[in-house]
Amino acid sequence: MAITAALVKQLRDSTGAGMMDAKKALTETGGDMEAAVDWLRTKGLAKAAKKAGRTAAEGLVAVAVSAGRGVAIEVNSETDFVGKNAEFQAMVANIAGVALHAEDVESLKAADLGGKSVADTLTDKIATIGENMALRRMASVRGDVVVSYIHNPVADGMGKIAVLVGLEGADNGIGRQIAMHVAAANPQSLSADDLDPAVVARERNVLSEQARESGKPEQVIEKMIEGRMKKFLSEVTLLGQAFVVNPDQSVAEAAAAAGVTITGFVRLQLGEGIEREAEDFAAEVAKAAGG
Repeated sequence: MAITAALVKQLRDSTGAGMMDAKKALTETGGDMEAAVDWLRTKGLAKAAKKAGRTAAEGLVAVAVSAGRGVAIEVNSETDFVGKNAEFQAMVANIAGVALHAEDVESLKAADLGGKSVADTLTDKIATIGENMALRRMASVRGDVVVSYIHNPVADGMGKIAVLVGLEGADNGIGRQIAMHVAAANPQSLSADDLDPAVVARERNVLSEQARESGKPEQVIEKMIEGRMKKFLSEVTLLGQAFVVNPDQSVAEAAAAAGVTITGFVRLQLGEGIEREAEDFAAEVAKAAGG
């Protein structure tokens, strides 16, 4: 029997399975719709797909470092409870290890993990644990030395905030201090040169409007704008920020005093940027009571 696009769509609509999974199910069962549904169910794919619409904003961020390269990943789940699950943690640690040999999140999803792709491993885990999950992000840093830091770790190398800092030069302990600073201060970029031009332009526009409302002469206004922009850049760039260990120094000054150069950094905080559905406690209880 020919496997038509309409047949694939029908199976997708009835099971919520992905297009390739639906096509494979129909191919494996000779186009028999009921058998294809059963095939998807036995593989856990229909069950997994039905969960894919649910918000996954919990989970873990994790790091791995090897041979001058560090990677940080974010794997999401629906509840914080799963983040404490040893089976889930082991999977996240394994994915972080595989990420050391991947260039981006898409190549990581396709990478081999114990004989199957990372994406398929996640799909299997969705079916066994019973929650929607997603490999959301991956970022990397290189340097002579790469230092990792997890804020409030729940297991080795994983938690809610992960930081990597790349250094040129010999680290004498300054790397961990800078990584802790990044976790606390959350800089937007390494330096002013790396900051998104749109962010700079927007801030300059706001500061210009504020300065002109003062009614002062134009030459004074320009100096006000430049002074305020300098302060803004010192607050949002890692090298310009006051070092949390010694606020009398900037991070750039502290690094120079330690004989290192910061080549880059990564900061991943679990769930940042994900819109979560808000449900008040009374509604939650009512839902539970109603079964």
